Amino acid sequence: MPKRKNTFSSRRRGLAQRAVHAAWAWAQRAGSVSAEHPGRFRFGSLGPVTRLAFPLGTVFGEPWIHIGSHCIIAEQVTLTAGLMPDLDLGPDPILRIGDGVVLGRGSHVIADTRVTIGSDCYFGPYVYVTSTNHSYDDPHEPIGRQWPRMEPVEIGPGCWIGTGAVILPGARIGRNVVVAAGAVVRGTVPDHAVVAGAPARVVRRWTPDGGWQPPLRTPAPVPPPEGITAQQLRVLADLDEEGVEELARLEAEG
Repeated sequence: MPKRKNTFSSRRRGLAQRAVHAAWAWAQRAGSVSAEHPGRFRFGSLGPVTRLAFPLGTVFGEPWIHIGSHCIIAEQVTLTAGLMPDLDLGPDPILRIGDGVVLGRGSHVIADTRVTIGSDCYFGPYVYVTSTNHSYDDPHEPIGRQWPRMEPVEIGPGCWIGTGAVILPGARIGRNVVVAAGAVVRGTVPDHAVVAGAPARVVRRWTPDGGWQPPLRTPAPVPPPEGITAQQLRVLADLDEEGVEELARLEAEG
């Protein structure tokens, strides 16, 4: 026979669940880091309207980390400057993040030497950027005990870095570059390129003379007209095919 449902226990669990969710939402709001509410963090600079979501990943070397304005740093993002906490890294910033940058959940930016991320870059979740790599020159010494190699990393403005991409030491990524999900990037990537693979290679590029080569397979998306409101967009989204045709006819008639 089916067991009788304990209504009181079910109701109590529901109340407890709502309480836990409400408490977690409060913790997320209270624990986020911004220029107005930096908490225990003392970044070299932290621009206005920038927010680091709670819970944070590992963060140390903040005096050598400079973050621009209007940035979104998602949950569990690691930002580090230097090999370990409490080092004096000198007078200059080690990690620079420009304005309007979005770092997706679980991403890591490890700056043991200079790492620069240009403005308006968007990172998917779990991207890994590092200026340090293990060395394995001595075949008799464990790799983890050998002194690492460090090279600066530069990511130009306007880039899109796909989920799970890895940016290795010495990478120089140009302006408006797409790095495909899971790509492993090293070396120099030119402006206006799409790279994919491990190691990453250029699979498409734009030039002023030739445009996109190979050509794009789909037309460019058309942005909403300037001045249109969110309410108007919702109305347009609800139109059926007949309504779209009627709207086009009225527009043609002026």
